[in-house]
Amino acid sequence: MYPDDIKYHKEHTWVKVDGNKATVGITFYAQETLGDIVYIDEAEVDSSAEAGVELTQIESTKATSAVISPVSGKVIEFNEELGDAPEIINEDPYGKGWIAILEMEDESELDKLLDAGAYEKYVEEEVKEKE
Repeated sequence: MYPDDIKYHKEHTWVKVDGNKATVGITFYAQETLGDIVYIDEAEVDSSAEAGVELTQIESTKATSAVISPVSGKVIEFNEELGDAPEIINEDPYGKGWIAILEMEDESELDKLLDAGAYEKYVEEEVKEKE
């Protein structure tokens, strides 16, 4: 359920790194908790993103939530398909449902993120706390 080749932020976003490019999205758990996603604010290309700070907002039938950037950098691409079909995030959160690509500023920020196993444990604890 949680791919091993990506890193996870405790705010339920993920990042997949290729060189200095970081593709960002929300996790399976996040999209499942949100329910049907109906809208996402476009992350502005050439804007700056800061690790741990809101990158954009996402709306579902249940709530509006901040999408927290797992790393710092410059937004170099926004997934334009989400404008017409935000439900792609529900259907494929780790593939076609990516949100933005950042040009990373500080690769050491990746060390603060969780691997798949640690994120899965984190989600299990969060679910227990809600019960």
